[in-house]
Formats: sequence, structure tokens, C-alpha cells
Amino acid sequence: MLVVAAAVVEREGRIMLCQRLPNAHNALKWEFPGGKLEAGESPEAALARELWEELGVRVAVGRVRDAVYYRYPDRDVLLLFYGCAIVEGEPRTVECNAIAWATPEALPGYDFAGADLAFVKRNYSAQL
Repeated sequence: MLVVAAAVVEREGRIMLCQRLPNAHNALKWEFPGGKLEAGESPEAALARELWEELGVRVAVGRVRDAVYYRYPDRDVLLLFYGCAIVEGEPRTVECNAIAWATPEALPGYDFAGADLAFVKRNYSAQL
């Protein structure tokens, strides 16, 4: 099972989303940015590292907001969602296809990866 940390970054009533690269698992699906934990790495450290590598930003990692277990056809994933705040830099598409800042009401218009969609349904269902 893969363990993945994901960032929920909210700014001015909008939520940061990233679109996966065309050659990635779940190609071109939208997700909350983050990535897999490396051996011996805490979820918080993995999240800070991944956002630096993928988006060129430094973040303050807050508390866990939710945990989602999701079974894809080829893998099982445990996704830990953390509230985060950008403390340095402006997000750019270093290792993602696109970045969007979406209002909660706009979330249904995004084609999310399965685990991220489960999080959206549980946490933003009033807007869906």
C-alpha cells in the first residue's frame, strides 16, 4: 500500500489544485498536491519536500484534516490530507501539468483522481 501526503492549501476562499502530468498514473486528473512518502520520512516532511519539488513553494504543514483509503485497480493508497499554508514562493508547474485555484462551489467541474474525489465528497459535500 502506498502512503501519500496531500496538501489542502486555501487562499482567499479558493483551494489549490494540481493537474497530473500526461504520462503519470491518473494522467491529467486533478488532485490536491503532494506525493509518496520515502523510506523513514514523516508525512509532514514528505509533504514539504513534494511541494518544493513539484510547485517550488515552501509550506507550513498543519494538522491532518482527513485520511482516505482508496483502492485503484492497480494499487491501494492511503492518502493523508493536511492543511497547509504557503510561506515562501508562488506555485508554478514544475512537476504538474496545471495549477488551479478553485472555489468550493467549482469543485464538481474538476475531473479528480479517485482518492481526491472521495476527500472532496466528504469534506465539501455541501458545495456539491
